[in-house]
Amino acid sequence: MKAVVCREWGPPESLVVEEVASPVPAAGEVLIDVHAAGVNFPDSLIIQKKYQVQPELPFTPGAEVAGIVRAVGEGVAHWKVGDRVIANTPWGGYAEQLAVDAQRVVPMPDAMDFATASAYVLAYGTSLFALKDRAKLAAGETLLVLGAAGGVGIAAVQIGRSMGARVIACASSEEKLALCREHGADETIDYTRENLRERIAALTGGKGPDVIYDPVGGELTEQAFRSIAWEGRHLVIGFATGEIPKLPLNLPLLKTASLVGAYWGAFIQRDARRTAEHMKELFALYSTGKVNPPVTHRYRLEEAGKALRDVMERRVKGKVVIVPRG
Repeated sequence: MKAVVCREWGPPESLVVEEVASPVPAAGEVLIDVHAAGVNFPDSLIIQKKYQVQPELPFTPGAEVAGIVRAVGEGVAHWKVGDRVIANTPWGGYAEQLAVDAQRVVPMPDAMDFATASAYVLAYGTSLFALKDRAKLAAGETLLVLGAAGGVGIAAVQIGRSMGARVIACASSEEKLALCREHGADETIDYTRENLRERIAALTGGKGPDVIYDPVGGELTEQAFRSIAWEGRHLVIGFATGEIPKLPLNLPLLKTASLVGAYWGAFIQRDARRTAEHMKELFALYSTGKVNPPVTHRYRLEEAGKALRDVMERRVKGKVVIVPRG
């Protein structure tokens, strides 16, 4: 089979596509024919040895896939050959086949196509966990989303709206903001042309947002936090700028505000019961049409490096996927 292989730590351009042996499912695993693999920002960190968890070289990046079960390992009773499934995995998804722990597999709704399915669980699971469990976002509150046109950003916009929040989307171009409005943002801010703090104050009557969803980091973090509402919650999702900000600790003190981490990857490993509840809720939201990932581009397996570079440089809108069999 063909797979994208990382043989040395480095930029996306160092990735290669190779013929490798097809995996054989071990006990407790399923083998999936991958029809689509979601492209996520953490994939770009893993290949540079910058992520919280790292594999041994060589390895194949890719954390979520959608496809069809080809084979099952010993002891697997809940999956059978031919099942349409979604799987999340620390790495291994940018390939024609993936062997994965059966506990990491969920059924793919009949109404979903493979590209949409591969773009759904990680981004929308992260945003649901962050907004519901960590920030406890309430109906009527104001949610500010930084990097709102990206994969997790759009997910936060849609889920925030579904929870009854007023959503302010922030992005770096009018084209990106148009996508945010299309997917439910009530107000938008272009932080390349507008003063972020002044615009937030104007849109909130000086009160500030109750919850800030921050997958961006860098200088925007402090600007947004200085505008947060009394008893506001600032969600730390990631650092798409590549810069981990340093925040003066007097700022949370002055607003009685909270910095709240939201590491979905660790959550799903630690709490199987709530993870199952979240999966049920995510697919219910999709079935009602309240959320739907906008897949804006599909890349061939040989274009995996370009896909990751586009994500790293924040050129993409919504979600993009790799189609190994395209």
